[in-house]
Amino acid sequence: MSGFPEFKYRNNILYAESVSLQQIAQEFGTPCYVYSRAALTSAYNEFKNAFAQREHLICYAVKANSNLAILNLLAQLGSGFDIVSGGELQRVIKAGGNPQKIVFSGVGKNIDEMRMALSADILCFNVESLAELQALNQLAGKMNKTAPVSLRVNPDVDAKTHPYISTGLKENKFGVPVSEAERIYHCSHEYPHLEFTGLDCHIGSQLTELSPFMQASEKMLNLLDRLQSQGLEIEHLDLGGGLGIRYTNETPPSISDYVSALCASTTHVKQRLLIEPGRSMIGNAGLLLTRTEYLKHTPDRNFAIVDAAMNDLMRPALYDAYHDILSVHQKTDKTLDYQVVGPVCETGDFLGHNRMLSIASGDYLAVMSAGAYGMSMSSNYNTRPRAAEVMVDGDSVHLIRQRETIDQLTASEAILT
Repeated sequence: MSGFPEFKYRNNILYAESVSLQQIAQEFGTPCYVYSRAALTSAYNEFKNAFAQREHLICYAVKANSNLAILNLLAQLGSGFDIVSGGELQRVIKAGGNPQKIVFSGVGKNIDEMRMALSADILCFNVESLAELQALNQLAGKMNKTAPVSLRVNPDVDAKTHPYISTGLKENKFGVPVSEAERIYHCSHEYPHLEFTGLDCHIGSQLTELSPFMQASEKMLNLLDRLQSQGLEIEHLDLGGGLGIRYTNETPPSISDYVSALCASTTHVKQRLLIEPGRSMIGNAGLLLTRTEYLKHTPDRNFAIVDAAMNDLMRPALYDAYHDILSVHQKTDKTLDYQVVGPVCETGDFLGHNRMLSIASGDYLAVMSAGAYGMSMSSNYNTRPRAAEVMVDGDSVHLIRQRETIDQLTASEAILT
């Protein structure tokens, strides 16, 4: 439980801050995502304090969890935002985020999304290809605007993470090679409606070692030095995000160690530093609460069939990801080895394999470390309404997303006439 300071047992009942998860399950039903305001605030402040007097901007990666309440809380704390779609832009603005603290990443921004971001006057576009650069230049000209841009450089660094979330190798779709980036910066005069304000990279997610960050940083600093020696002015250096969290036995660097290492490697750099944390800010600040519907015992395996499924938490099915699964009511009875599975008609519908649990039908389970890429990746597969979301603040619980209804799921559909 050391990785979840805001989720602790009291008298054998698991609590979120000062509220029992059993109470939350009974009041709001399951499946239900539960977040701790204290945990989220603490993570943001750890990033902020680690930078000390260094000029910086923390841009929360909205894709990790885009609930308006979470975005609003971070905006109040002073956070910037890293977005990857027009929809995320609208969410951030609706949540009270400052457009001048927004960077727009992603390889496939369409013209409508670019137009929306230009109209909002965002801080910077993280451009990932020459074709995108040309399209943005043309659109900015038509709108009589100057678009601030930062090239996302692909440093060809192995993030040593799952291949699906590795983004900094030359075979990945993200960014432009260092040599191409250098050539584009030298030809910046060819883009009269763009202002090259930054330099950006991001090598992947769930990194548990500092060395890949340092390798990428070194390559970016070498490029920055070459650009500056030739008279090019760069206002900010965006070193991306990707710091991992503890799901099981991982030992990722602490937030303070990560930021300190970045600052130490850039002591001679006058530019403002930007980083884009997502998982490391919200991942361990949330969990998925689920109810055990049935226990099924076969000669080969024991199954705990719960009411949460792969549509609620996709990570185990997609990445074979591990999440701790804890009994909300801790018992001293004999444990059995369970496969924790959902009701979706897929063998891949599981939340955890080989978990030693002491449970009965009707018991609640907490799937930990589900704050990042849980709700944001959820779907309506099998016509399953998406889960409710609540935020715990001390001894108060706030419903921040109502559970969907079947009527809402079918409201936009029509029968042929």
